[in-house]
Amino acid sequence: MKISILLPYKENYSKNYAGAVSIFINEVNKISKFKSSTKIYGNTDFKNYLSTNYINIPFRKKYFQSSSKIYVNNFINLEKKRKSDIIEIHNRPSYLKYFTYFKKKVVFYFHNDPLSMKDSTSIAEREFILKFCNKIIFNSEWTKKRFFLGLDNFNLNSEKVEVIYQSTSKKKINLNKKEKIVTFVGRLNKSKGYDLFGKAIIKILNEFKDWKAIAFGDELREKILFDHKRFINMGYKSNKEVLKFLEKTSIAVACSRWDEPFGRSSLEASSRGCAVIISNKGGLPETITDGIILKKLTVNDLYRNIKNLILNKKKLIDIQKKSYKNFYLDNKLISSQIDKYRSHFFKDLKIKNENLKILHVTNFNLRHNGRLFYNTGRRINNGLLKLGHTVQTLSDRDTVSQERKISDLYGSKSLNGKLLEIVGNYKPNLIILGHADAISNETLQKIKNFYPSIKICQWFLDKMDNKDWLNNKIRFEKKMNLMDSSFCTTCPKGLNLRNKKVYYIPNPVDENFENLKIYKNKFFQYDLFFAMSHGVHRGTLKKGKIDKREIFLEKLEKLGNEIKYNFYGNKNNQPIWSENFKNELLKSKMALNLSQGTPLKFYSSDRIAQLMGNGILTFIDSKTKLYKLFNKEEAVFYKNHKDLYKSILYYKDRPHLIRKIGKNGMIKYFSKMNSKLVANYIINKTLNIKNKEKSFWENK
Repeated sequence: MKISILLPYKENYSKNYAGAVSIFINEVNKISKFKSSTKIYGNTDFKNYLSTNYINIPFRKKYFQSSSKIYVNNFINLEKKRKSDIIEIHNRPSYLKYFTYFKKKVVFYFHNDPLSMKDSTSIAEREFILKFCNKIIFNSEWTKKRFFLGLDNFNLNSEKVEVIYQSTSKKKINLNKKEKIVTFVGRLNKSKGYDLFGKAIIKILNEFKDWKAIAFGDELREKILFDHKRFINMGYKSNKEVLKFLEKTSIAVACSRWDEPFGRSSLEASSRGCAVIISNKGGLPETITDGIILKKLTVNDLYRNIKNLILNKKKLIDIQKKSYKNFYLDNKLISSQIDKYRSHFFKDLKIKNENLKILHVTNFNLRHNGRLFYNTGRRINNGLLKLGHTVQTLSDRDTVSQERKISDLYGSKSLNGKLLEIVGNYKPNLIILGHADAISNETLQKIKNFYPSIKICQWFLDKMDNKDWLNNKIRFEKKMNLMDSSFCTTCPKGLNLRNKKVYYIPNPVDENFENLKIYKNKFFQYDLFFAMSHGVHRGTLKKGKIDKREIFLEKLEKLGNEIKYNFYGNKNNQPIWSENFKNELLKSKMALNLSQGTPLKFYSSDRIAQLMGNGILTFIDSKTKLYKLFNKEEAVFYKNHKDLYKSILYYKDRPHLIRKIGKNGMIKYFSKMNSKLVANYIINKTLNIKNKEKSFWENK
């Protein structure tokens, strides 16, 4: 894996005056597993580079041209030859626009307040960064929060976003060798609070004659001078020299006025067992595990806290010990975190089928007040729960119905926004869509971009073929290329689908829904039950509409009057639902499973689960080829309406066969095609988990 790191223009990647970013990159790269394939690019007038894998970008300034643009273009020319897999850009959002045509993984590191940096201040600019970059690294939670001001939780919790702190080395320190020294490291200016430190430390030195103070750093633009024989300004020293001196420092101070994005000086002081005093600014509190955070940033407050540590030796030693013991931001940890995200870019992360967080988006029919409670979406949902997974549901049709307004006539904007918000808050492992037509491909692509580890699949129950139900096929295929897998209740082989990751699922049964065991009944009012509708959401018959199934039923009835029929949904006999459906089903010896249109292999509406799952002998059209799933002792198959009529006559007066077939069909259905098995099959196929035993219906 080739990695190219681009430093900010004029970042000194040199032992002579190395910047904090350079020190950080050099230290973690030394122990990275990708160190041999990593190149670091920058521009500095200093020599004596921090590492041999540094390349100083050739640069010639031109009038009326941006130095940054020239710098980046020179890097791009070098990169075209190197052809890296990952480009990591540090602390200059303005560079990103030059990389939009690169087909590489681009990582951006924020080391400063995003809202103070060019091309990162507005919401639109930050949304571009989120969309464009494959990964965004913040050096503190504070920096991350600043970036997301005005943005929503979907963006905030994106897998693209990560906080990786800066780090330093950790070595054995003898805390007994600490000397009576108070140290300040950093720019010697007011922003860093150097003036506060100087005034406070002069008072300390005048009061405690055996203590001294050391300052490391310089400032060309601002001169703040203090005169005391035990207050020594060491000027700029290498990081190695500063760390060595911190080993004998007792108290270290980082009293910045400005909101430090992180604060390397307090981090390093903590790693060397210093008692650290910091201001409560920006990300400074995140740099230490133990220490003192100033409540007020004043000379007197700083003076009192330093004095208290000097006078209370037990407290001083306790903080030093805890500071050293609890320090964890060492180079080894941070380098491994960086290498981890790099590896994930090119690794197919396997998700186990255990304790998953699942978001199930389908029509749970809340607005129908229980009339459509017994539906396949709920059966699948029950199966997911029985497997032990955590399931968040979103009822898409209910949402669009409730959210319609002038600015959102179809409610789809609200639905898609709601889905993104749930994903941001809940962060599921798997999203399962069921007939969720109002969820846009744009929304799904956004989820894939921002949460690449989330798997997405869809199930589809409606009939679809290349003629009468072509629109259903179009609906199904619309999202297919964005799916990790797709499932339908028709055998996919006969549908000429464009995607190969399409699998058949039977309509599942669920013991919480199908629980009548009709085969146990001894008395019946009717011979044959059948119920249909002109649309489940409509609920009533549509005036003037004729369903081809009605013609079939009429032909059946004309063959004779020896059979007592219990039909609903035709001849102005309104459809029945929920408990009414179950109550009427109980009154009949046998039932007809008849779906709309031309029979297709394995296709049936979910009626088949409601019939066979409740233990009633069920007649099925043989052209569905469902006899490959059920044998003649589990269901009865017919060729046409005349054959069906003869079969009804044969079985109606043979109660022992009715009970036997009804019971066998129910047992087969529950043992081989229950909601738990179907839900598990959906998960395993989507997560690409191979089972030793295939599901019952596979390859039938």
